[in-house]
Amino acid sequence: MTQTVPKPTQSIPVFRAADFTVVSGANLGDPVSFAAELDLDDTYELRKAAHQHRLSVLADEAGGFCVAPDTSLGRPGATLHLDACLTVMSGTGQTSEVLTLVEVDDHGNVSEVYILPMAELVPRMGYALVGIDRDNAHQKFAEVACVSFSRGTHITMASGAQRRIEDLNIGDMVLTRDDGPQQVRWIGQSTVRAVGEFAPIRIKAGALHNENDLLVSPDHRLFIYQRSDALGAGRHELLVRARYLVNGDTVVQQDGGFIDYFQLLFDHHQIIYAEGIAAETLLVDTRTRAALPQDLSDALSDLLSVHGERAHKDLEVSKALLNHPDAASILKRASTR
Repeated sequence: MTQTVPKPTQSIPVFRAADFTVVSGANLGDPVSFAAELDLDDTYELRKAAHQHRLSVLADEAGGFCVAPDTSLGRPGATLHLDACLTVMSGTGQTSEVLTLVEVDDHGNVSEVYILPMAELVPRMGYALVGIDRDNAHQKFAEVACVSFSRGTHITMASGAQRRIEDLNIGDMVLTRDDGPQQVRWIGQSTVRAVGEFAPIRIKAGALHNENDLLVSPDHRLFIYQRSDALGAGRHELLVRARYLVNGDTVVQQDGGFIDYFQLLFDHHQIIYAEGIAAETLLVDTRTRAALPQDLSDALSDLLSVHGERAHKDLEVSKALLNHPDAASILKRASTR
């Protein structure tokens, strides 16, 4: 019997197009739109009262997108097109990237346009449009969806030794929770601006019994075993997104500067040990596959179904269950009782 694998869903923080309009240039007064209607050198500003909304995106097996049912913006079920990656430059010369997503109605007509900034946009600051890239938008979106460890993170090897992630090599044997020693298939690396919604989460030493600080991407899922079901999840084994543990003290979002991120790929989606904390590795699905080099993506086409069969989605805890001023302390106590 064929197993039905849950489709990957992702929530992203977006602005409505009407919040980002042209204040100087050919399209004066117009909101940002899809690539075919844009003109280079137009200058945009973000409205002072603009705020980001949570757009929940569902990916299908073919790599297309639609609005997921639990969204706070958009029409559930509507088709979404990832249209372009725009490069904008502020008056200070700082460049940023912005992804445009176009929602269409049942007749294929544009109903909404959204922007997903890859770095913070400052209201009332002018941003000149200096680049329009329609070829690499999916790759940029994939980078957002990839779970990543920061430079300096100690990974537990099959031997029990601790090795910094930047010192790992393809073929190294790493200790996994479910399958024991497993071989690293691929290591990805990127340097991104650690700003706004995409700033990394720092889990300070001791917060979850970790000896050193652990710095991960916001949606990185951590594995927690509760000896007592403190959250009322109905099970002892949990996967918790790092961003849901932020408490302003022992778990913080570190905003500012740049960060070197690393992604580890195995033949199966794995739980490994980073600074002593059990954490997931890269899950290959229709969102993240574009982040892989093309030759590797073609060679590992079978991983899309293999990873989906063990996505550990049944262990993930919703944000509602973690709606507590200090969920990290609750989980720490529950894991030691």
